[in-house]
Amino acid sequence: MKAIKQFRVTKQTRIKDQDAEQKPLSGGDKTKDKEQVAELAAQIGVQQEILYAGQQHKLLVVLQGIDTSGKDGTVNGVFSGVNPQGIRIVSFKAPSSIELAHDYLWRVHQQVPQKGEIAVFNRSHYEDVLVTRVHDWIDDSECQRRYAQICDFERMLAETGTTIIKCLLHISKDEQRSRLQERIDDPSKHWKFDMQDLEERKYWDAYQQLFGQAMQATDADHAPWYLIPANSKTHRNLAIASIVLETLNDLKLALPEPKPELSGLVIK
Repeated sequence: MKAIKQFRVTKQTRIKDQDAEQKPLSGGDKTKDKEQVAELAAQIGVQQEILYAGQQHKLLVVLQGIDTSGKDGTVNGVFSGVNPQGIRIVSFKAPSSIELAHDYLWRVHQQVPQKGEIAVFNRSHYEDVLVTRVHDWIDDSECQRRYAQICDFERMLAETGTTIIKCLLHISKDEQRSRLQERIDDPSKHWKFDMQDLEERKYWDAYQQLFGQAMQATDADHAPWYLIPANSKTHRNLAIASIVLETLNDLKLALPEPKPELSGLVIK
């Protein structure tokens, strides 16, 4: 079964802690799984070069997940074979005062991919229906309005040539505890640790509920959600790399036609 079908969210999809452990694409050998990820990353690099040369298609990859779910690791593992000229990684932090003075999608729209480009959102516009709702900065009515606005926004992107992939990196609560503890215990990883992560962890159940609601409210054929079991970092990369490559292959990308005026031209 194709990864884009295996991990695609449906109306029956529910986020369950135990599902984060699943590794359906794994062959059972971690070393071989890593080799497969590297091979997929190289193939993504080849497809990206054709995408860039053609200057027709655009690809947006949205990575959402709770703290420590592996968004940075996904970028490093899945897109390692891509020429930096053809990819842009956008990390959405807390909005600035200027960004807050505009509508919440203003800063997002500036970062969507241009023709021939892959853009990867490390967090995204979905923060505006997740953290804002968890902390009651917006009420349910506003959240529902934003779901509708996000659907309209993504439909507009799709109708103007952007292919969209949205991945929720799903880890268990115990896995997050382990990853946070590792950052504390290893001085070389202290820079990764933020005390705010512990505060957000208190809202674990609320985040899981809202992840599920957001996926169900905004999933569409032109902007599909994929629920990625992410307790295994290697399998997480294997799943997302498979989805990205399958999506690029489905675009039937091709290099531009040769230029007749260059036929027989000899440089002296």
